[in-house]
Amino acid sequence: MGIIKDRFKEKADAASVEIKEIIKEHGNKKIGEVTLSQVYQGMRGMTGLVTETSLLDSQEGIRFRGYTIPELQAKLPKVNGGSEPLPEGLFYLMLIGDLPSDDDVQHITSTWQRRSHVPNHVFATIDALPVSTHPMTMFVVGIMALQTESNFAKEYAKGLNKKDYWNSVYDDAMDLIARLPRIAAYIYRRKYKNNDHIHPNGLLDWAGNFAHMLGYEDEGFKELMRLYMTIHADHEGGNVSAHATHLVGSALSDPFLSFAAGMNGLAGPLHGLANQEVIKWIFDMQKELDTKAPSKEQIEEYVKKTLSEGKVVPGYGHAVLRKTDPRFTAQMEFGKKHMPDDPLVQTVWNIYEAVPPILQSLGKIKNPWPNVDAHSGSLLVHYGLVEYEFYTVLFGVSRALGVLSSLCWDRALGFPLERPKSVTTELVKKWIDGKDEIWEN
Repeated sequence: MGIIKDRFKEKADAASVEIKEIIKEHGNKKIGEVTLSQVYQGMRGMTGLVTETSLLDSQEGIRFRGYTIPELQAKLPKVNGGSEPLPEGLFYLMLIGDLPSDDDVQHITSTWQRRSHVPNHVFATIDALPVSTHPMTMFVVGIMALQTESNFAKEYAKGLNKKDYWNSVYDDAMDLIARLPRIAAYIYRRKYKNNDHIHPNGLLDWAGNFAHMLGYEDEGFKELMRLYMTIHADHEGGNVSAHATHLVGSALSDPFLSFAAGMNGLAGPLHGLANQEVIKWIFDMQKELDTKAPSKEQIEEYVKKTLSEGKVVPGYGHAVLRKTDPRFTAQMEFGKKHMPDDPLVQTVWNIYEAVPPILQSLGKIKNPWPNVDAHSGSLLVHYGLVEYEFYTVLFGVSRALGVLSSLCWDRALGFPLERPKSVTTELVKKWIDGKDEIWEN
């Protein structure tokens, strides 16, 4: 491997063994209000953030300003003849805290339509990347190229009173949300549709216009985009994309820089990239079993094979939830309404029946139930959007609604620079031996 690389591996292996022993023996020891194992293992369960827009309950699932997904589906405004909530309404709810009227939602739609122009240099920057580039990389590059338009960066450079930070952040958030569908659709058409681009339709709502620019005019797909953009918008503040956006924003980086950071986190396999892993896993199963409609028994055997190889079943399990993700349920209901006989959708439902009992039988899985990623790909494939590498970009467009409304609140409330304390394992060992009390300070 090379002398330096070899030395690093040797040191890392020894440290890994030592840390595992420390956690095994001392993991439950309290450091203030948290345990040593929480400090080492991803800060799970440590309350350290305030996010007003949504709250995740381990049993109930996500609530947006107190409302469940079924309640949002019933109470938020819809397009004429539609049955799914408009994402504009959810954005209003997260930002203001009250349910919007039809006029409120129409105002947001009109505002985003007016602010949706994307400068040509953004497209040129995306075009400079190889077509083989992952869509999420193109998406982040597009967001970074758009940063030239930041109101906050311009106003801060002139000298901006702290009390007025929120004003420019709000304008940046509205501009960014308005322009993301155009950037995302440009990436999709460039990479998968031979650069055959589709201009926006100013008569459509935000999600409906996104569907149009992607090239899908089916009303069912537009309804799916409205649902998808709503249920993926927020998941309280501790997930990687929300926390990264908040963290970088706390340094007074403008919303473009902050959101780009969040999207780099969303691109990780343990976060937003999981939705492409789910559909890839199903496609691989279909190929190996040589059938588009595997039986429950075949699915069970393939699941066991996946687990025996030391892999996970993508789309199952969640860091917080301890029941079926309500976002999965909302998509399942959409499938029952619009495509009950689709073989791929039926396979997802069969996986839903097969996987939890198998995971429960292992005795180590806290949550054997499906999360949001377990279903979304099958619905998209039904309408022809089969390019699963692009799915995380869809997730990212939606997530902007939550993290950017939260960023507006961060600046309006004057939240400070986020700077938690970190320590070394050497200091941990001194603390265990009673030789240092820095943890209590």
